[in-house]
Amino acid sequence: MMNKRFFLFVALMVATATVSAQQMEYRNPVIPGFYPDPSICRVDSDYYLVNSSFEFFPGVPLFHSRDLVNWQQIGNVLTRRSQLELGGCYPSGGIYAPTIRYNDGVFYMITTNVTDKGNFLVYTRDLSKGWSEPVWLEQGGIDPSLYFENGKCYMVSNPDNAIWLCEIDPMTGKTLTPSKLIWGGTGGRYPEGPHIYKKDGMYYLLISEGGTEYGHKITIARSKQIYGPYESNPANPILTHINQETQMSPIQGTGHGDLIQAHNGSWWLVCLAFRPQTGTHHLLGRETFLAPVTWNDKGWPVVNGNGTISEEMKAKTLPQHPVTHTTNYDFNESELGPEWNYLRNPDSTRYTLSARKGWLGIKPSVQTLDGNGSPSFVGIRQQHINFQATTCLRIGAPKAGLTVFRGPQGHYDLYARGNKLCLDFRLGTLLHQQEITTLSDNIVYLRVKGTAEMYYFYYSTDGQHYQEAGKMDTRYLSTETQGGFTGTYLGLFAEGGDDGNTAWFDFLHYTPVKY
Repeated sequence: MMNKRFFLFVALMVATATVSAQQMEYRNPVIPGFYPDPSICRVDSDYYLVNSSFEFFPGVPLFHSRDLVNWQQIGNVLTRRSQLELGGCYPSGGIYAPTIRYNDGVFYMITTNVTDKGNFLVYTRDLSKGWSEPVWLEQGGIDPSLYFENGKCYMVSNPDNAIWLCEIDPMTGKTLTPSKLIWGGTGGRYPEGPHIYKKDGMYYLLISEGGTEYGHKITIARSKQIYGPYESNPANPILTHINQETQMSPIQGTGHGDLIQAHNGSWWLVCLAFRPQTGTHHLLGRETFLAPVTWNDKGWPVVNGNGTISEEMKAKTLPQHPVTHTTNYDFNESELGPEWNYLRNPDSTRYTLSARKGWLGIKPSVQTLDGNGSPSFVGIRQQHINFQATTCLRIGAPKAGLTVFRGPQGHYDLYARGNKLCLDFRLGTLLHQQEITTLSDNIVYLRVKGTAEMYYFYYSTDGQHYQEAGKMDTRYLSTETQGGFTGTYLGLFAEGGDDGNTAWFDFLHYTPVKY
């Protein structure tokens, strides 16, 4: 799967890429929707970025860019169950905070599976051929990162609520030196997300503190020796939106960053943040943002001039390489794109794109959206606050339709059950079920429109004339209500037991909307 899609991507980039001049502004987030904990590396003038994926499969989305602003997902790092065991994974378990690095012709991705064996890395010399089996590591904590120098590989992570360092063999996972505590941060809760860099003879240790909510921040320390002692930047934090000047910003929770020096010598920071959309509630999850970085006369990094970021960024970019994003999925290919995810480890026999050309078939199972198993579900991320998503369902399965899915304790479902069109709202232990109408045909079109405050559900029997089926408040699916670290998905699903007929979906069309 990765091989075919990777070469198609490269061919498309070579054939259609248009390069524009440097711009003096760009828009954040550069990767919208549930793409948190970004980590970045550079190979010549190509940039690669990975994100956390938690309980979703395949794991660790992999992006490519030529300019740091325009990103294209070219695959996922963890595509096999042998790499990513998610059986019994609780919501927001699974894969935390990956780091991607490139050294001596090899790509490395290191991360934590918090519901399996802990920290591990995978590697590859060729992205088109997939990644290795996991190399399990001994040092604990979460958010591990790698630093390479003079033939040595160092690992940092945060066991015991502080940042620890050791040398490892990345091919075997063996620890070569005792782990040493090198920094505890500036006193903020949850010091995590460590990365080490070297500049002008100094080692810099970048971390996040404050927890990945409104108090999130990025801090940095430095040392002449990799094992320390590390001196804290007097101007810490170098990025935060916790202060009064950004209390009304549409971007909150800034943190968990990774620095990169571009091929033109400029410095940049990728980080996560979220966008509240109704009061203090956010639904899209933590997204990927970009900020320029300069270095002051004392040798410390300064993010965007004042330690904050905005949606409309004023900064001189690299020459731009625009990319085209597909949001209308007509299921004409032999496989789903890398942006599609399942819940936990899927049973691949329940999904087909070949049995009926131009249709996605989903066979129902006994697992439901309310549980922690792997239901017959596949979805894409909601990436815009205002959007519209539409699908066409051929009725046949006991229960099948369209879901706005935040987790087993929060999802809104518009579906057909037999010849009845129904709308369910799952809100924790509360379940509202409503029968909308009786369907006279075996084809029904299902639609959801999202705004900052509401989800509106519609149906149609001809694909032209839609009637409203119901509406529900967005805030009940928010992180502030549901908890956890993920974001909202738009999913296609089928339930009703192993013996049920297959549900067939003709398309899923997703469109950002300006209201």
